[in-house]
Amino acid sequence: QVQLQESGPGLVKPSQTLSCSVSGRVASSTYMGWFRQAPGRSREFVAHLKWGDGSTNYLDSVEGRFTISRDNGRTTVYLQMNDLKLEDTAVYYCAARRVLDYVWGQGTQVTVSS
Repeated sequence: QVQLQESGPGLVKPSQTLSCSVSGRVASSTYMGWFRQAPGRSREFVAHLKWGDGSTNYLDSVEGRFTISRDNGRTTVYLQMNDLKLEDTAVYYCAARRVLDYVWGQGTQVTVSS
């Protein structure tokens, strides 16, 4: 059973990192990633990393600013966020996209102020 636990800042500086602790067995076909949901908007994909080969993919608006990665022990997934913008304010969710379902973390608030 995969379980995810996010940690990260609330009010953020221009650059911050979110962490997602991963427990349980993760299949190589799983995509570990981040989604976000801003007030009044639907949840959207931000970035993911394929567990098997480490390949990554990003939402166009964060490409070049955000970086998803994992530690060598494969117990933590990170989202390094640089050049944060007001529109990045949202609740960020860690997620594991498996073949048949998603596993979600509880979410962590990221607020970017001017």
